[in-house]
Amino acid sequence: MLVLSRQRDESIMIGDNVQITIVDIRGDKVRLGIVAPSEIAVHRKEIYDAIQRENRKAAGVTTQDIAGASAVVSKDVPKRA
Repeated sequence: MLVLSRQRDESIMIGDNVQITIVDIRGDKVRLGIVAPSEIAVHRKEIYDAIQRENRKAAGVTTQDIAGASAVVSKDVPKRA
């Protein structure tokens, strides 16, 4: 995990087309502004997780199926030097 320190009104870039700006900091809460192309979905993590659960449920795929597929795929991907 990359950890960055930013102050209010400062930004970070993800790739060439996603910008995240610190909009406000109040106590232990940080407000972020996100600029991304419309084809990139931006969700809070808990919403993303709920969408993924619903998609797996609708597809009839279990968590074990995904873990097994991930293990197979990771064996086939060459390691970077």
